[in-house]
Amino acid sequence: MASIIASLPPPLLAHGRRTLLTALPKLPVCSMRERKNCVAVVVRATRESSESSTSLSIVESVQNVLNDSEDRIALVGLGFAAVVALWATANLITAIDRLPLLPSVLEFVGILFSSWFIYRYLLFKPDREELFQTVNKSIADILGQ
Repeated sequence: MASIIASLPPPLLAHGRRTLLTALPKLPVCSMRERKNCVAVVVRATRESSESSTSLSIVESVQNVLNDSEDRIALVGLGFAAVVALWATANLITAIDRLPLLPSVLEFVGILFSSWFIYRYLLFKPDREELFQTVNKSIADILGQ
């Protein structure tokens, strides 16, 4: 458990129309005698985050794949194919953007799909949980866990 204790004098908290950030460079130190004029702020972290362990396992999975000598050539080829696909996609989007009316239709379709996605997955809590479970399952399938 980590904890942070800070004593801030009252002028730092609210000093007219000045904000806390403008007063920070001039931090006066409160002595024990002036303690009654100070406000104490205590922050405690009581539990560990589970996100760090998840990101650590992803990093370990990537390192395991990179350390496997048989897969290095395949990974280089896959990286090259990804760069070529990105270049081709950028050129295709530029060509489509030059056609009359088609960019407006595609923009409208994108707005409709975004609206549907927000309504279907993000608006209500059970739907957000369903989306979160689906994403976690997909990540686990991709990483082979």
